[in-house]
Amino acid sequence: MLTGKQKRFLRSEAHHLKPIFQVGKTAVNENMIQQISEALEKRELLKVSVLQNCMEDKDVVAEQLSVGTNSDIVQIIGNNIVLYKESKENKQLQLP
Repeated sequence: MLTGKQKRFLRSEAHHLKPIFQVGKTAVNENMIQQISEALEKRELLKVSVLQNCMEDKDVVAEQLSVGTNSDIVQIIGNNIVLYKESKENKQLQLP
């Protein structure tokens, strides 16, 4: 669980990032969860874009991704979800 100060720091770090995954009509599936989990291990912080043709609500998608990848939701802004998971081998971000 992240504190408010940590979330604020991560939001500032994620500001310049572009979404590298998109959730569309098929919503969240096992393959997507595995790919996002691998990307989180490499990057620690990433953005996921929820497309307009997605049948699920963005809050539901964020919760599914968070639970599936065992990561924290930093922010949901517009149709973008920011996820954070501390890397085991590739630690890049030092949280306050």
